[in-house]
Amino acid sequence: MSTDLYQKVTPDHLRRDAFLYVRQSSLRQVFENTESTKRQYALRERAVTLGWPIERVHVIDSDLGLSGASAEHRDGFQQLVSEVAIGHAGIVLGLEVSRLARNNADWHRLIELAALTHTLILDEDGVYDPAYFNDRLLLGLKGTMSEAELHVLNARLQGGMRNKARRGELELPLPIGLVYHPNGSVVLDPDQQIHASLRLLFDTYRQTHPASMVVRRFRREGWVFPQRIRRGIGKGEVQWGGLNTSRVLQILHNPRYAGAFVYGRTRIGRKADLTGTQLKVAQSDWQVLIRGAHVGYIDWDEFERNQVTLRQSANGFGSLARGTVPREGDGLLQGRVICGLCGNRMRVRYQKVGGRLEPYYVCHDVAAHDAGKPCQSVRGRAIDDAISALLLQTVGPAAIEVALAVEDEIAGRIEQANSMRMKQLERARYEAELARRRYMNVDPANRMVADTLEADWNDRLRRLDVLQQEHERQRQSDQDLLGDEARARIRALADDFAVVWNDRRIESIERKRMPRLLIEDVTLVKSDKVSIHVRFRGGRTTSLAVDKPRSMALVRKTQPAVVTLIDGLLETCTDQQVATRLNELGYTNWQHQIFTARKVALVRTTYELPSRFERLRSRGLLTGAELAMQLEVSQTTIHQWGRQGLLRWHVYGHDHRCLYEPLGNVVIVRGTGGRKATRPTFIVAPTPGQGAM
Repeated sequence: MSTDLYQKVTPDHLRRDAFLYVRQSSLRQVFENTESTKRQYALRERAVTLGWPIERVHVIDSDLGLSGASAEHRDGFQQLVSEVAIGHAGIVLGLEVSRLARNNADWHRLIELAALTHTLILDEDGVYDPAYFNDRLLLGLKGTMSEAELHVLNARLQGGMRNKARRGELELPLPIGLVYHPNGSVVLDPDQQIHASLRLLFDTYRQTHPASMVVRRFRREGWVFPQRIRRGIGKGEVQWGGLNTSRVLQILHNPRYAGAFVYGRTRIGRKADLTGTQLKVAQSDWQVLIRGAHVGYIDWDEFERNQVTLRQSANGFGSLARGTVPREGDGLLQGRVICGLCGNRMRVRYQKVGGRLEPYYVCHDVAAHDAGKPCQSVRGRAIDDAISALLLQTVGPAAIEVALAVEDEIAGRIEQANSMRMKQLERARYEAELARRRYMNVDPANRMVADTLEADWNDRLRRLDVLQQEHERQRQSDQDLLGDEARARIRALADDFAVVWNDRRIESIERKRMPRLLIEDVTLVKSDKVSIHVRFRGGRTTSLAVDKPRSMALVRKTQPAVVTLIDGLLETCTDQQVATRLNELGYTNWQHQIFTARKVALVRTTYELPSRFERLRSRGLLTGAELAMQLEVSQTTIHQWGRQGLLRWHVYGHDHRCLYEPLGNVVIVRGTGGRKATRPTFIVAPTPGQGAM
């Protein structure tokens, strides 16, 4: 760099404007490091000394409080680069390179644009012309040192934090329910309602497992949950509101509630647009994990069990997804079935059969991962019935103890709920009393303030009244639930566990919890029969076998006995008469519907049984037209003689569809009367001992 500054400032530079860039890295530095800000603003005098009028020295200070590690979100720096690129800037002023940029990519982009547009750069040490190689080399070195300085500062800070974290002394923001004691230790929140809410959340999850069930219970009981405001207005205050599933999962995944100090659970990553995002780190990669560092709401063993349960609750393939928590649907063994061919977990699928959903246990891993065919698919109704019978046989002797344990659990839950409602009532009374004191302390003449405080007091009183009424209603309901009559019903049902198990009023999700307590897994192998291998918790195993469910074609197939019976009845009966006889004997089709003439005809056609008409024709019976041609009379006469009993006829369809037996003896009688008959009349003489049908 030349020592003569004025040799670099040319009239061409002075015809353009000067731009002073002012930046501090954080708002704290803006308020505390005021001397640095003053030094940056003082560079305007340097520009005036070099020949720029004060009115043409533009100050860009919109980036105060922003880091220089990236040009993103730094509108002031982007404006400066734009002014340099279009040739409006004759000189760029900055206290030092680190004020302009701490990123080499941003810094060198500015240098290249300044060299193209012949723009000067000034810092506290002097003036540089990026068009000259030596000046550009020096500016590049300063930019590299500025970036390295940021790295060194960050490394020092991070190193100090990690060293303090290894001792468990680093103060990190605590989740709701934990606070710092004045001596620096972590203790439980002294607010009893916050403490009770978290205890109730962990107890409910321990009993029900799905996080959604915890949310359902809180909403069903009308309970609220605390949340601490982390930033903005009211920072540090506790806000009460509804509970959602993501909030429950956040609490269950947080090891601080198990009394553990953890550092490095997340790390900063970059998205495709280079914006920062938080990424979760696996537990094995946590930088610091100190168990028992402080008090907690659960122990570490329960925390790890919760993590296993939460992983099992996630949908997906593979061995980690086995044993998922109970969900909706009638499939009793959902999450417990293993394919005996490939060893992967079998999923539950439902298909509508006969107007209701039937469960199917299907192995889809090969189809999903290797585009192959499913290993096997087994209809689950027979499997569930076999497991139900096995459970009834196994659990029956201990049914009374189970019922008493359930009764004690219900009593404990009711006591928890009552304690929670009492704490909500206590907080509501405190807020109402606080609103009353505020109203009583206000100047009565200040009506604008007094009216507002009075309205707030009335609103608090109304909330208190609603909570009290709801508490009384729920308390009465709980007393009925634990009354002597309810206890007697529980003990009576315990005497017959089969009645309880088969009660349709019990939800499927509740019935599935019993197999989860007793059965580790069930392996299915489908061949001529379905082999069921049950492995109980503790290692005991047993094997069962059930008939393979019939295909729909076999289900719809008419029973051979019914086909044989229809074949025999067709010798003497029409389709309608056969249907009537089958219904009298109690036979139905595969859909449990009564037989009709149309259904009989369908069976007859399917199994190629000769119809009643074909059977009569094979015996030589004639139609009315054939017999009329033989006797040389009209068909009407033949039908009339049949109705009069002069001809023997057999019905094969409706009443007017019949066949006639051939004539045996025929006697011809000439017509008599007043005039001569034009043609003879044939009268059939019946064979003695035979009557017309």
